[in-house]
Amino acid sequence: MPEYAILILPSANRVYTDTSPRLLSAELSVFGATVLSTEIAEVGTRAIGGAEYVTFTTGTPLTDDDVAYLSNLSSAYVLFELTGELLRPVELAPADVFDSDLLTIQKYSGKTNELFTKLLLNLTVLTSDRPSALREGGLRLLDPLCGRGTTLNQAMMYGFHATGLELDAKDFDAYQQFIKTWLRTKRLKHTAEAGQLRRNKTRLGRRLDIEYGVTKERYKEGDTRTLTFLNTDTLHTDELLRRHSVDVIVTDAPYGVQHGSRGQDASLSRSPRDLLAAAVPVWERVLRPGGAIGLSWNTHVVGRDELAEILRRSGFAVREGGPYEGLAHRVDQAIVRDVLVARKE
Repeated sequence: MPEYAILILPSANRVYTDTSPRLLSAELSVFGATVLSTEIAEVGTRAIGGAEYVTFTTGTPLTDDDVAYLSNLSSAYVLFELTGELLRPVELAPADVFDSDLLTIQKYSGKTNELFTKLLLNLTVLTSDRPSALREGGLRLLDPLCGRGTTLNQAMMYGFHATGLELDAKDFDAYQQFIKTWLRTKRLKHTAEAGQLRRNKTRLGRRLDIEYGVTKERYKEGDTRTLTFLNTDTLHTDELLRRHSVDVIVTDAPYGVQHGSRGQDASLSRSPRDLLAAAVPVWERVLRPGGAIGLSWNTHVVGRDELAEILRRSGFAVREGGPYEGLAHRVDQAIVRDVLVARKE
């Protein structure tokens, strides 16, 4: 059987680099079960020439379409076909439409690793009824707890429309400054409008609406993408977005009480458990049938079974077993992060 090896992309975060082979192995198995033309088997890790690789076999050689999909694996650096002791490089063709600095320029405490963000987004799209969008683009993504926009930036890389909600005004200001500067620096044709966010004459916060083109030519032709950032409580999501208007929801939930959302009563802080229990039904209303949700969270705060039950009560079919059970990993002493993905039936 054909055999392949993936060289892991180095991460600036040593802890994440140590975890990457296991996470990539799980992600690879999901690709194999959803979009590849051939079965993925014997997924494992192996040291070759002093470097660690994720290796796997296939029933038939990878097609060009298969390679195009695998080019978007979150931590894949180089793909090789193994022939005896020889490594033959297989040219990758990632779907990224922008330079990688869109993901890497921002540096701040608490930023979610961009490789993990890509993994979470990949798994969510593959769980939806449109997994081919990883290559084709065009999905509408929502991150209802978007912080300073790492998920929004990855959505832009894939050619998705993106909407984010974030209550923290400092995060809103920081992302607004970053994305406007980045678009100007790259000389991308775009419009950007900022203003107050209102609903039924009530001020809910602020908003930033951007429309941009991947190229000047596509912008002139009207082939544009939208980026919307709403500085408001996530529990307003279904008041501000149309019902069934979102294809995928991808978010990294708060890791502790100090990061919890605040409701209309600013004196009341919610724990991440309470926040997710209240927010998941709200998010479900804007997600279309066949769409998918992907959540990462700190297992010290909410148990996996408890979060899965919250999703099921809102009508989601949670993906369980096999690779979906091998995604938990340590971030630091206080955080063990895990992933749940589910489809809205």
